[in-house]
Amino acid sequence: MNHQVLARKWRPHNFTEIVGQEHVSQSLINALQHNRLHHAYLFTGTRGVGKTTIARILAKATNCENLQDYNPCGQCPVCQSIDEGRYLDLIEVDAASRTKVEDTRDLLDNAQYAPNSGQYKVYLIDEVHMLSGHSFNALLKTLEEPPEHVKFLLATTDPQKIPVTVLSRCLQFNLKRLSPIQISEQMAYILGEEKIEFEQNALRLIARAADGSMRDGLSLLDQAIVYGNDVVGTETVSQMLGTIAQQPVEDLLRSLADNNALDVLNIIKEIAQLSPDFSGILQQILQVLHRLALVQLVPSSADNEDDAEMLRTLSPLFSAEELQLYYQIALMGQKDMSLSPDPRTGFEMLMLRMLAFNPQGSVATVAKKTSVAMSKPQPHSTVVQSAAVKPKVAVQEKAEPVMTAPVAAQAAAHQESLPWHDMVIQMNVQGLTRELANNCIFDSVDEQECRLILDPRQAQIRSPRSEEKLQAAVQKYYARPLKLLIKTESVASDTPAVKIQKDKLNRQQEAVDAIENDENVQALKTNFDARVIPGSIEPVEKYD
Repeated sequence: MNHQVLARKWRPHNFTEIVGQEHVSQSLINALQHNRLHHAYLFTGTRGVGKTTIARILAKATNCENLQDYNPCGQCPVCQSIDEGRYLDLIEVDAASRTKVEDTRDLLDNAQYAPNSGQYKVYLIDEVHMLSGHSFNALLKTLEEPPEHVKFLLATTDPQKIPVTVLSRCLQFNLKRLSPIQISEQMAYILGEEKIEFEQNALRLIARAADGSMRDGLSLLDQAIVYGNDVVGTETVSQMLGTIAQQPVEDLLRSLADNNALDVLNIIKEIAQLSPDFSGILQQILQVLHRLALVQLVPSSADNEDDAEMLRTLSPLFSAEELQLYYQIALMGQKDMSLSPDPRTGFEMLMLRMLAFNPQGSVATVAKKTSVAMSKPQPHSTVVQSAAVKPKVAVQEKAEPVMTAPVAAQAAAHQESLPWHDMVIQMNVQGLTRELANNCIFDSVDEQECRLILDPRQAQIRSPRSEEKLQAAVQKYYARPLKLLIKTESVASDTPAVKIQKDKLNRQQEAVDAIENDENVQALKTNFDARVIPGSIEPVEKYD
């Protein structure tokens, strides 16, 4: 027997076999059930989602002699004739090859005659947007007032090119792109029926490469079966697609979260041995970063993902700001890949750029913090340095004075009595951790626990990673292993964030008042009819 490709062999023959287009199939079944069939249907959507297939099933259903729950039976002569492509009352036309007005007129000349054997004469015009303007005009009159025995089924991937006069006379259905889960589940079912071994991860790779098209997915599956000698494995599919598996991408993001440049470069070195498409890897990273941002805001969005476990594992490792920063760098870095000396170099520089611009982990920031810390006197030591000392002379420090017990107790008491706002400044936390601290108020502290109260209006900034960092900062501040407990309830006093905002508003108002009361400004207004542009006044920031 001649081999038949999977896309043709497993093409749906009734509405129940259609995958992912339930909103269309159910509407058509209801129309058949209540005998409310429209005279013209337009099916739109990207390639390979089932436009022509649904049109053929509808053509069968309108003429089937024995409908089963308003589904084509598949056994009567009409259904068999349509499946075999020899039904006279189904006229299929490829508009891409018959664009001339003469072809359209010849096609419609026979529309006035009754069907040969069925109830309706069905015209199925594929890629209808390819018709010329004159062809649309020739079609328009018949489409507006067709004979009772004629049905038009139009399919297109580009409905914007169809005149609105034609669109207004059709019942339009927009077919959705299929999700990777829908495609992989259908491929798993087909391979089970075909008795072909497969790995689930391999089907996930193919489903993502299909980009929402079931036909593209089945074509890639055919190629994978041949390439893997009747075994669809993850490694063979990765080689066939020229992509890498999800694991290296996950490892890259973990190293990125840890700010570990050495691990990032080692992983890229291992990936380079597979001769991959680094642009494709960048696309995978962009997709994962996008889904991680979704999971952080809407945790339930990972429920329908095939790699939900990976998303839930990586999500707490990044702050929302880091995800946005990395996504923007990767997005803008795509155009730089083609300008780099080679793809690997461009990809390495892009990953290093993510590390360099991370405000919490960049080398420059660490060096700056270190130099600032060395230049300032420490709380328990005195730094002596003469102004005449040459740069090569090392900084000399006096020996740390020994504190007596009463003095140490007084220092500790003073440290614990500081307002929470000042404690946050001294702990020197950054990023999302600082935001969490600034939106809390201090409750109490003892030998075992430090208790904070979080403003419920800012509960979304709370994350396991930020709490862990804040707990480490609190332990370092109090110099003992305290456990941090954060309750979310209404706060009785202003949080540091509210105080900062109020201070900013006060400074802004002071700046406006200072400008309005300035003698020079008043003179300019009086003599030259000058005016102060609203929103142009900003307070001068004071630096230590």
